[in-house]
Amino acid sequence: MAQLPVSAVVNVSLNMAPTAAATRDFGALLILGTSPVIDTRERIRTYNNIESVASDFGISAPEYLAAQKYFAQSPRPAVVLIGRWPKTATAGLLHGKILTTAEQALSGFQAITAGTMSITVDGTAKSLTAINLSGVTNINGVASAISAKLSPAATCVWDGGQKRFDIISATTGPASTVSYAADGALAALLGLQSSQAPAPVDGVAAENILATVQKAVDMTANWYGCMVADSTLGEADILATGQFIESLDQSRIFGVTSSDTNALASGSTTDIPYKLKQLGLARTFVQFSTTTPYAAASLFGRAFSVNFQGSNTTITLKFKQEPTVVAEQLTTSQAAALKAKNANVFVQYNNDTAIIQEGVMCNGAFIDERHGLDWLQNDVQTAIWNLQYTGGTKIPQTAAGMNRICAVIEARLDQAVRNGLLAPGVWNGNEFGALKAGDFLSKGYYVFANSIDTQSQADREARKAPPIQVAIKLAGAVHFVDVLVNVNR
Repeated sequence: MAQLPVSAVVNVSLNMAPTAAATRDFGALLILGTSPVIDTRERIRTYNNIESVASDFGISAPEYLAAQKYFAQSPRPAVVLIGRWPKTATAGLLHGKILTTAEQALSGFQAITAGTMSITVDGTAKSLTAINLSGVTNINGVASAISAKLSPAATCVWDGGQKRFDIISATTGPASTVSYAADGALAALLGLQSSQAPAPVDGVAAENILATVQKAVDMTANWYGCMVADSTLGEADILATGQFIESLDQSRIFGVTSSDTNALASGSTTDIPYKLKQLGLARTFVQFSTTTPYAAASLFGRAFSVNFQGSNTTITLKFKQEPTVVAEQLTTSQAAALKAKNANVFVQYNNDTAIIQEGVMCNGAFIDERHGLDWLQNDVQTAIWNLQYTGGTKIPQTAAGMNRICAVIEARLDQAVRNGLLAPGVWNGNEFGALKAGDFLSKGYYVFANSIDTQSQADREARKAPPIQVAIKLAGAVHFVDVLVNVNR
């Protein structure tokens, strides 16, 4: 029997707002290394603890040693990214599918007594025959038996961390390739067929570190800090990478560890700290350490544990600790030389304590302020984007519309006050709006939007907002204290 729809009388519809854009992660470090654990197609992996890094890299790889210092900090940062630097040309390879526990059972492989498999390596087809796995005693033995048939063109390796077989060409460079495997049950058991395995990874030519960093920038926006886990990183590479990071549109920072003892001499002009300072880099810092190759990872770890969405969470890096980093024993003149070159150091004091000092970028700006201001820029930018992206209706080119935008900005500046980045204080900068030099910023900031009425017709027709100017007062931090004690008898 036909019935009339209720919607003919009462019509209710849903309008789902889009999910707001997320702010960037300002607690994510990218460690670049040369270990062949991560291939050049994947390039970058994310890790949330040192156990997973050890599982992939072992406990002696430079990437692990750097990540260990990063995660050893207290409080502990939440995430690290590890990327592949193909410092030398890489081999073409084929990753097999990840095998389940059942698929790893030896009995399945031992049933192969006269196996066959076809595969193309470096453009040459290879037909493997008479493969007998009946006598293998472990899964690495399976890989060895396949390698014997592939030799000398390629090898087969069992990746115990990823639980898969890899076929790796014996050559390197762009012409080094490995195809999918086919022909028979063995290819299926190994997980090397086109219906099972991911796309083959061709070899690549050697890259300098700058080319690798450029690719890492193109691949993902998730990382904010970057360092290289390679003790042979050259001076030219360091200087070029620092200048590249400086010029990026999206804010990032670069950390370097230097063991060059010339940095301890005030007259030296050959050391990396001196040369980085001469470039005036505001997004690169250097830590001096004669005993710990990747000490900069520890400094990153302490800085990146800050949660800017919390209350009273911002820090200064001076006075902080570096677990697992050996403190330097320096003379007063050596410490002064490092300070003059804007080089950081974890140093021993004569009261049985050790601290990081001074916590600065190569241009002398404090790392915590650079970090905090980068967060604030992104936080305000994202908030204004989300106001328009999720709002549903338009922001009108009126005083009311400008007030809505300014209110969003002030809400994010209030968070910067809560976390300790900003604080009330006297404004000593240029005058604008109603703000004069010497005025007290009682909220820690001042937001001024030019009047809609003074906007040019061209800007109005282009639907631009009038310029919005913001004054902020950094909370700063106390690093030095002078106390005068007057004694009276």
